[in-house]
Amino acid sequence: MRRIYLFVFVLYLGILNSYSQTKAQRTASAANDSTNYQSRKLHVDEVNIVSAYYHQDGNNSAVTGGIGTEKLSDIANTFDLQISKFDKWGKKNTFTFEIGVDYYTSASSDKIDPNSISSASMQDTRVYPSLNWTKSNEKTGNSYGFSGSYSYEYDYKSIGAAFNLTRLSKNKNTQFDFKLQAFLDQWSVILPIELRTFSAKTKDDDDDNGPLSPRNSFNSSFSISQVINQQLQAMLIIEPSYQHGLLATKYQRSYFTNGTVKSENLPDNRFKLPIGVRLNYFLNDQFIIRTFYRYYQDDWGLKAHTAELEIPTKISPFFSISPFYRYNNQSGIKYFASYGQHNPAATYFTSDYDLSSLSSDFYGTGIRFTPPKGVFGVQRLNMVELRYGHYVRSTSLLSDVVSLNLKFK
Repeated sequence: MRRIYLFVFVLYLGILNSYSQTKAQRTASAANDSTNYQSRKLHVDEVNIVSAYYHQDGNNSAVTGGIGTEKLSDIANTFDLQISKFDKWGKKNTFTFEIGVDYYTSASSDKIDPNSISSASMQDTRVYPSLNWTKSNEKTGNSYGFSGSYSYEYDYKSIGAAFNLTRLSKNKNTQFDFKLQAFLDQWSVILPIELRTFSAKTKDDDDDNGPLSPRNSFNSSFSISQVINQQLQAMLIIEPSYQHGLLATKYQRSYFTNGTVKSENLPDNRFKLPIGVRLNYFLNDQFIIRTFYRYYQDDWGLKAHTAELEIPTKISPFFSISPFYRYNNQSGIKYFASYGQHNPAATYFTSDYDLSSLSSDFYGTGIRFTPPKGVFGVQRLNMVELRYGHYVRSTSLLSDVVSLNLKFK
């Protein structure tokens, strides 16, 4: 573990060193660029509209202690607009505005209060806008930027901020990327109906929210990509993160060997360390082989291995398909036990099967159409992509997701 920390620190110093320039160099560069560029008006680079439908079913709902329906459906829609403008020094300023709206229905969430006909938690709408600004030098490929985000739904709200930095070598064969993110969340402590101790609601009030509690997440990402030759590219990614606050989902039940029931309880700190390697091999003009492997571990005891393979295949200059497959295997956290198997003396406990030992397969394909004269003759609509995936988990959870992406340029 210490070697990993040392590597991250050395990589970070390397990025900062490559990023630094003397004041004289920056001044000279700006003076030179200002003679060649004029400030331009805002230009619309592209617009993306993505819609997706997700449905799952299973029999290990954490809301009812690891048993019961996991049926859930979600409709997600996102819209992003990317505009840019060159300043008088020739630097490109790119602004990306995105807004997403999700609507879901969950049969398991409705079991927070099984006596209700339909509680507010059975269905909800999440709204999440974000704004990103990036300044880049198109000659060198170097850039940096900031972003902010907000998310709101029935039982929580989140405010996020991020900083990103990209540096390329002189020959542009090596690229460093660095990113920092922070998410400051507030979410309601909603307990199962039989465990609530705060004042009862009125008969006509279906709002079962309790007091608010914070949960903060701090994520970082260090990556280095290298063009090895004309056909092979490689990337190393390290993404340490830390969470603090209410990390347990309090409306999820845990049942014990003595027949008692309690609200899920987990530590209020969690450190995660994923390390990934990506290899892209350009076999020829028709086939690309994309591979990815990630190792994950955290201080709750969860360890996981994930492997992915995707082979984009060009059927014609304007039409391609991309079959993909992902395999995941993980060991459960040390606080997990199935229904009725928790030790009454345990301090921390959960029956959430997302945190159990499991393996899963996710496979499907994508279809992309990019005609030169626009899709259906609409010149601005230059790309349509349809993707479908099927997910199978060893815990009996099944899910399907289909998405449609329209790109306008």
